[in-house]
Amino acid sequence: MRKFLVILDDSRECLNAMRYAALRAAHTGAGVTILSIIPPEEYQHWMGVADLMRAEARERIEAHFEVFAKWMRDRQGVNPELVIREGDTVTEILAQMNEDPEIGVLVLGAGTDKSGPGPLVTAMSRNSGSLPTPITIVPGDMSKEKLEKIT
Repeated sequence: MRKFLVILDDSRECLNAMRYAALRAAHTGAGVTILSIIPPEEYQHWMGVADLMRAEARERIEAHFEVFAKWMRDRQGVNPELVIREGDTVTEILAQMNEDPEIGVLVLGAGTDKSGPGPLVTAMSRNSGSLPTPITIVPGDMSKEKLEKIT
C-alpha cells in the first residue's frame, strides 16, 4: 500500500500537512505514516536526565499523535501509524523514506513567516534531487475548505 509520510512537530504548518496527507490518503486508498523526531540531547553526560527528557518527549509525541490519529480515523477512515526516531531531523526523515518502500510521498507544511517556508522545507528542498520520493509542500495558510477541494 502506498503511504504518505508526514512530520509531526511543534510547528503551526504541521496541521495543514496532516490534513492534506489524511485527505489524500482517504481519497486514494493510501495509508499515512506520521514521523516524529526527537533531537539528540546536548548533555549526554547526564544520562539519567537525558533518559527522563527522552521519555517525556515520547509521551508528548504520543499524546499529539492520538489527537491527529483520532481525527484521521473518525473523519477520514484512515488509521495512521506513528514512527518515533531519534537524531538529526533531515537524516531521520531520509532514513525513514529509504527504509519503508511503501512511502510514496513526503508531505511538508510551509510556514507563513516572512523569513521563508521554514527550516524543514528548506532543508528537504536542498535534498530534493536525490530523494527516493516526491515532496508535496502544503501552504501553511491554506484553508480547510481549499484543502478539501484540492485533495
